[in-house]
Amino acid sequence: MNESMPDSEPVFAAWVGIDWADQEHVWILEVADTGQRQGGKLPHTPEAIEAWAAALAARFDGRPVAVGLEQARGALVYALMKYGHLVLYPIHPATAARFRRALYPSGAKDDPRDADLLLELLLRHRRQLRPLKPDTELTRKLQNLVEKRRQLVDEKTAQTNRITGQLKLYFPQMLDWFEDIGSPLVGALLARWPTLEQLQAEPAAALSQFFRQHNCRSEARLQQRLEQIPQARPILSDRAVVEPAVCFVQALLQVVAALREGVAALDKEIEQAVAAHPDFFIFRSFPGAGPKLAPRLLAAFGSDRQRFHSAAQLASFSGIAPVISRSGRAAPWVHFRWACPKFLRQSFHEFAAQSILKSTWAREFYDRQRARGKGHHAALRSLAFKWIRILFRCWQARTPYQQELYRRPSPPHPPLQPLRPRSGKTMDLQFKKVAGLSKSVGLSS
Repeated sequence: MNESMPDSEPVFAAWVGIDWADQEHVWILEVADTGQRQGGKLPHTPEAIEAWAAALAARFDGRPVAVGLEQARGALVYALMKYGHLVLYPIHPATAARFRRALYPSGAKDDPRDADLLLELLLRHRRQLRPLKPDTELTRKLQNLVEKRRQLVDEKTAQTNRITGQLKLYFPQMLDWFEDIGSPLVGALLARWPTLEQLQAEPAAALSQFFRQHNCRSEARLQQRLEQIPQARPILSDRAVVEPAVCFVQALLQVVAALREGVAALDKEIEQAVAAHPDFFIFRSFPGAGPKLAPRLLAAFGSDRQRFHSAAQLASFSGIAPVISRSGRAAPWVHFRWACPKFLRQSFHEFAAQSILKSTWAREFYDRQRARGKGHHAALRSLAFKWIRILFRCWQARTPYQQELYRRPSPPHPPLQPLRPRSGKTMDLQFKKVAGLSKSVGLSS
C-alpha cells in the first residue's frame, strides 16, 4: 500500500478516522505495524483534546499520525492543527457520504461506522486526498477576514431586502426617492419619520436642513424630493397593517446599522493585514482590483507557491473552468462546476467584471465573447479563466501586473471540433438551455 503513496509522505505510526460532532467525537485508530484497531470517544473540550493528542505522541514516540476527518475548517480542525505530530487529511463530506452509500445501500448510519469509513478512505485512497498544510498566520487571518466581511455584506443585503419588502407595503415612495435603502441617510430618515404622513407633516425647511446635514449635495435631487414629498399619497391607511410593519422596519434598521459598522470595522482590519503582507503589491497592481477585491485575490492564492502546480489546477478548483461530462454514446455536456468553493469562484468572477471597466484588452475579450452568443456571466467566467493564468504567472514570479504586456487580447479559441463517438459517426456540438445552463448536445451526421 505504501508504494502507491506519494514519495514526500512521512512514515506514519498510525492512522485515525474521526467522526466529529458538536459535543463528542468518535475515533478509530489503526496501528501501522500491527494492524490492531481500537476506538473511543473524544469530548470536545480543550483538556480532553490536549490529553488525547499527548497520549498519541507518547505512545508512538512523537512519530507522525495521519488523521482523517470531515472538516477543512472548524472547531476540531483548529484544535488539532497545533499538534505537530498530527497530519490532518480533510475529507469532503460528500465523498464520505457517497462512500457510505456505496458500502451500505440501506442508508444505515451511526458514528462508529462513519469513523471506520473515514479510516478506510484514509488507508486505501490517500493518494486522492491532500494533507492540510496551513498557510502563514497573516494569510490565514486575511482569508478569514475577507470571508467574514462578505458574510456581513450578504446579511446586510438580506436585511435590506426585508426592509424593502415592508416599504412596498406601506411606504413605496421611499424606493423611488432613494436608490440605496441600506444607506445611513435612509436609516436616519425612517428613524425620524417612519411613515409618509409624518414626513409630510415636517416643514420643507426642516427637511432641506436634514438632507444637507446628511451630505445630500445634489441640488437638483434635493429639490425634486422636496417637491414630491407633499404631493405623495399613502398607499395604505389600515393601521392594523401599517403600525406592525413600522415596528418591524425600525428593528431591522438597527440591525442594518450594526452590520454596516461591522463591515467598516472589518475593512480596517483588512487594510492593516494587507499592508503587512509581502505579496499584496502583486494583486494591488491589477486593473479593477481595488481595496475590496485585491485582498480577496490575495486570499485566494495565499502564500504557498506549491499549493497549485498550474493555473489550470486553480481554475478547476475555483470552479471557473468548465466541466465536460462524457459517458459512452451519450451527448457530451459542458457546464460550470457546481461543487467548488463558492466564495473563491465569486472572487474571480467579480474581479473579471471590474476589470472590463479598467482594462482595454479585457473589455475587448468580453465584447467578443458576447458577440459569439455567450451570456453575461458566461463571458465573465471566460475572462476570469484568462485572468487566472495571468494572476498565477505574476504570483509565481512575484512581479506586479504590467499592462503593456497584455495590451493585445489573445486570438479567439478555435471552434469545437466534431467528436467521433464509438459508432464512427461525427457529432457536431450544439448548445441548448437546460435548467438555466448551456448544455451541449451532439447531433449525429
